[in-house]
Amino acid sequence: MTAISLGLPALPRPVGAPSMAGRPESADLIDRFGRVARDLRVSITEKCTLRCTYCMPAEGLPLIPRDDLLSSQEIARLVGLAWRDLGVREVRFTGGEPLVRRDLDEIIRLSAEAAPGIGIAMTTNGIGLDKRLPGLLAAGLERVNVSLDTINREHFARLTRRDRLESVVAGIRAAHAAGIAPLKINAVLLRETLEGATDLLAWAIENDCQLRFIEQMPLDADALWRRENLLDAEELLAVLGERFTLTPLERDDLSSPAEEWLVDGGPHTVGIIASVTRPFCEACDRTRLTAEGTVRSCLFGDDEIDLRALLRGGASDAEIGDAWRGAMWNKQAGHGINADGFAPPVRSMGAIGG
Repeated sequence: MTAISLGLPALPRPVGAPSMAGRPESADLIDRFGRVARDLRVSITEKCTLRCTYCMPAEGLPLIPRDDLLSSQEIARLVGLAWRDLGVREVRFTGGEPLVRRDLDEIIRLSAEAAPGIGIAMTTNGIGLDKRLPGLLAAGLERVNVSLDTINREHFARLTRRDRLESVVAGIRAAHAAGIAPLKINAVLLRETLEGATDLLAWAIENDCQLRFIEQMPLDADALWRRENLLDAEELLAVLGERFTLTPLERDDLSSPAEEWLVDGGPHTVGIIASVTRPFCEACDRTRLTAEGTVRSCLFGDDEIDLRALLRGGASDAEIGDAWRGAMWNKQAGHGINADGFAPPVRSMGAIGG
């Protein structure tokens, strides 16, 4: 057993492949509940240019030593392996804030070369996106999600502990001008920004963005989340319904976490990812890599398998693939937020990657 620094209390994790007892013969990332992971989320840093209260402490997360982060070549090798051998069809780079990595262009370019045809996306807070976007698109970036919880400058500064709303908006407008579509905006549902939810939706429609609200999950570094304080999807729908006519849409892809509504008859829509009150764990198709190179099969599962040690120890792609398959085979049934005795994960969202 080895202990790996998480920027939080360390968890002991085995370096080798976990048990695959009872697993059928399959190259895919299947689990005991019949789910298959096709969507890879890769965190590339714990650093961020904001300090959102529901994600990071005011001082930020403890820094991960540079040598403990996966290099651009290591990330590309794992993306290529996932595409070629494990059935993964999409990769999304996250953080922290991926734009703080100076080698992000190289990470995307090498990943696109290693996995030709894979869909490459990024989730970002948008700060600096206007300056970096041409190089990222040339490298192979196809889709962008921007995190934006409010368009009220005062609320934004209080929530993120930074007065950077104009920089985020500049990034969104640059992405729109570059023709990225759909351009998605992610907004975490919070009581302090609820009164501005209709303004945010109106702004998203005006700027041709696809807005999705997300119920807050117990993944904050300060551990202040409480179930009884949750602002849920039903309450948001009631507020939005005071200004807009919302018509529910059929969910074509059950693995997609967002439920959608037409706004005022369309064509614009609004989505809600009700991770807490309407969990979709039974259709989850995600596998995750942390910035240090561990496989995390579930946001709320603290068991992680260390692929970095295998990469740097001379393991073959076949050996790494088997370790990855084993991690996913042992994936838990769901997050368990609504169960008695629920305990949040040790890592916060900023340390796991979105």
